[in-house]
Amino acid sequence: MYRKSILFLGLWIGILCANNNSAVAQSGRSVQSPDDFLGYKTGSRFTPHWKIVSYFQHVAAAMPAMVKLEQYGETNEGRPLLLAFISTPENIKNLGQIQMNNLRLANLSKDKAAPVTENAPAIVWLSYNVHGNETSSSEAAMMTLYAMVNPTDTKYAAWLKNTVVIIDPCLNPDGRDRYVNWYNSVVGKNNNPLRMAREHREPWPGGRTNHYNFDLNRDWAWQTQVESRQRLKVYQQWMPQVHVDFHEQGVNEPYYFAPAAQPYHDVITPWQRDFQVTIGKNHAKYFDANGWLYFTKEVFDLYYPSYGDTYPIYSGAIGMTYEQGGGPSGGSAIINDEGDTLTLYDRMIHHYTTSLSTIEIASLNANKLVTEFRKFYNESLANGNGEYKTYVIKNNPKDRERISALIGLLDKNGIEYSSGAGNGKGFQYNSGKEENFTLNNDLVISALQPRSALVKVLFEPRGKLVDTVTYDITAWSLPYAYGLEAWACKDKISGNGPFSIEKPVSATTTYGYVIPWNGIRTVKLAAQLLKKGILLRYAEQPFEVNGNKFDRGAIIVLKTANKSWGNALFETVQKAADAEAVRIYAVSTGYADAGYDFGSDKVHPFRAPRIVLLTGEGVSSYGAGEIWHFFDQEIQYPITLVNASDAANIRWNETDVLIMPDGNYRFLNDKAQTDAFKDWINKGGHVVALEGAVSGLAKADIGIRSKRQEDAESGDSNNPYTALKKYEDRDRLAVSGGTPGSIYRVEMDNTHPLAFGYGNYYYTLKMDDKVYEFFKDNGWNVGVIKKDNQVAGFVGARLKDKLKDGLLFGVQNMGNGSITYLADNPMFRSFWESGKLMFCNAVFLVGN
Repeated sequence: MYRKSILFLGLWIGILCANNNSAVAQSGRSVQSPDDFLGYKTGSRFTPHWKIVSYFQHVAAAMPAMVKLEQYGETNEGRPLLLAFISTPENIKNLGQIQMNNLRLANLSKDKAAPVTENAPAIVWLSYNVHGNETSSSEAAMMTLYAMVNPTDTKYAAWLKNTVVIIDPCLNPDGRDRYVNWYNSVVGKNNNPLRMAREHREPWPGGRTNHYNFDLNRDWAWQTQVESRQRLKVYQQWMPQVHVDFHEQGVNEPYYFAPAAQPYHDVITPWQRDFQVTIGKNHAKYFDANGWLYFTKEVFDLYYPSYGDTYPIYSGAIGMTYEQGGGPSGGSAIINDEGDTLTLYDRMIHHYTTSLSTIEIASLNANKLVTEFRKFYNESLANGNGEYKTYVIKNNPKDRERISALIGLLDKNGIEYSSGAGNGKGFQYNSGKEENFTLNNDLVISALQPRSALVKVLFEPRGKLVDTVTYDITAWSLPYAYGLEAWACKDKISGNGPFSIEKPVSATTTYGYVIPWNGIRTVKLAAQLLKKGILLRYAEQPFEVNGNKFDRGAIIVLKTANKSWGNALFETVQKAADAEAVRIYAVSTGYADAGYDFGSDKVHPFRAPRIVLLTGEGVSSYGAGEIWHFFDQEIQYPITLVNASDAANIRWNETDVLIMPDGNYRFLNDKAQTDAFKDWINKGGHVVALEGAVSGLAKADIGIRSKRQEDAESGDSNNPYTALKKYEDRDRLAVSGGTPGSIYRVEMDNTHPLAFGYGNYYYTLKMDDKVYEFFKDNGWNVGVIKKDNQVAGFVGARLKDKLKDGLLFGVQNMGNGSITYLADNPMFRSFWESGKLMFCNAVFLVGN
């Protein structure tokens, strides 16, 4: 695959030669090749993002009849996000009409009466460099743009007659520049291809992720990140027929392109499956001619809905991932295990080749692409996808904050919903049984709508897996992820009007307010009040006052404790509550009609904790990033990030809560540091440990203990033949002892502060085989799994019997302090909405 002598087909020769020319002309102006514009051969070094932007601006200015450049947003660090629209002058002139017609093809236009033109251009969207340290594709993006506007080659002009090409040159500029700036700072005058060289050892957190260490290629459906939200807003306005997501993989891997591996989700149409083969064969033609190795139908499946290939597929497109060997360890040149030197130029030219091949095959099949796209959406609207035709979410008052979050997700994905009333019958997500129910202004999501495929994928209780070897999690059903009471119905239930959550109106008071502890908006409100210096209290037990009932965790704001605020106190609280759309209840007395009075020792101070988050080498960048982003963006509460390697320098007397994300903590192996750590806890410090950090504390014998499990393999353990296995089955044998991501029902002790705001159960996303022994004393078993608690997703046969009768969420008392153990990640990719309140309980309530 990595031959230095590359034999290009005639199709590409003209462009490669043109790249060495100084310019081509249009209307008296000239457009430069990437080589001439940059001042170096493209692919000989990494191009910083600002130069990529400059090149796209140059081409758009030089070729305005063929290229329209649009900035659709900017990153957390202020870098621009761009789209280039490339086609013939006639198509660019009519670009707005093409866009509107394409939405009408998908039944997504607001103008329902407007005529539809099916003989329309196909739209091909090419997304480069979503993982910042997979850098070669942005270099290829510049070459692809230049190829499309080169007037000396009529071949490409012919493709553009029935095709509009959209290029996003870099989806993750912050990550790209993090990697490129680091690499350029450590490479010498000449690169060093030896794998032991430091230029092949990218430091933590790496350039793969965005500013907050999120993987943007896992965020298409959830849109938790600003880059995703801005991109998907424009994507929903275009809805291409073809979408490609360009990636890199290990240096020893040849190129991967479609068709994808199993499992395919069952909503994927025969046409979408077949055209992947068509595209793959076209790529293979060029790779074979050049002697480049490749593979198809392996590793990269089409199941998890939030990828850059699956999300477009569930939106009616031909969605694909292309993977080039290289990645962050590739540098600008590296010697692979075969002894061949893989260069950045090699990687770039392969992506460039599949870019052009994709446009070519789309143009050759433009009419069929548009026709099948239209068919996909017509059938979605007429019949819906799957056996369930309606999904109903109960509009429980205590769930309003999570329902509001769900509505926000539906809106971001263009999914239609309504309010419903009457009677129905369906699969009840909590009981797992068919049940009758009554609707009363509840949330109704019909499967008979344009985005029916996406509705089915996101809401179905249990997806069907035709292959258990998957690349990502296998369960994500939104009613479980959001912790909502829901039904999946085989009957059509018509909505009776728009669904909306009434904006709360707060009454005035001269004594105090009570704020129910119901969700993340409430947490943010409390955080803002704490930042302002307002003193709060919270109730350990349910109570009733002034005719209103309040559950555990309710926040109490009293004039008595905040005398310095004077008359401004309640106006400030009311204004903050209105900003977060949180209902607060005015009270006129501290005397409880039921439960404990406000002066009871069952009502505790809600202090503003000083929080340290461990980060850096040894810590999961994803795990740390999820928490950093949550505090910084969602609840806007200050925390201090400290590298785990600097744990010895933590000022323990200035720290109330220490958060340990998933990771391997070396300081736990140092006696002096571990003793200081324990001493701080015993004096009143509080630790929140997640995932691997829980295992680390167990190994350090600090308190919690991993549950020892007997091997659950079937057969007689004394039978020597049970050890005989086939080599070709090694991938399946590996997954039989694990779970890539499945949903389990967790029994909760909601009388403990860690579970305030929850019912009797919580649905966790299980990503590993870890369960822990129950605390027999000096600890609290807050969240446990029992036998047969699996709800959805794949769990290996050897693991299934082990995941039972164990602790997942608990609190251990140590002196005056405590450790909260969160063995599963309640913050997973920031979309597991129902887990966020538990994390907040661990930080704000348990420590208090």
